[in-house]
Amino acid sequence: MATIFTKIIDGTIPSIRIYEDELCIVILDIAPVAKGHALVIPKQCWSSVVECPEEVFAHIMKIVQKVDKRLREVLAADATNIVINDGPAAGQEVPHLHVHVIPRYVKDGLKLQMPKTSYGQGEIEVVGESLNLSR
Repeated sequence: MATIFTKIIDGTIPSIRIYEDELCIVILDIAPVAKGHALVIPKQCWSSVVECPEEVFAHIMKIVQKVDKRLREVLAADATNIVINDGPAAGQEVPHLHVHVIPRYVKDGLKLQMPKTSYGQGEIEVVGESLNLSR
């Protein structure tokens, strides 16, 4: 399925590319949360993290780390938000896996907040046991 990202990758839609290799590209977001907001996008279209092969996802995260370092060095970012909206319920707007790397500054006033909740009595143990990856 063609997405805006496949069109960017094939050059149909222009973009500002700051990195490219055989597996992924990195572009500047045209509607940034902050200047320097970058998107790391695999060249092959997978709609979610679970669809993406482990070795490709590991490579993407290696590039995310490089982008993070560059944002701190060049734009003097104090920190970054690294975000994957993985599925429509998580706010994913383009059905093509991508990672947002957003530069942050101590006094930028940006609030990426998630409301907190809590577990009922004994519930955390039940959820923890059902999610245990070690067995």
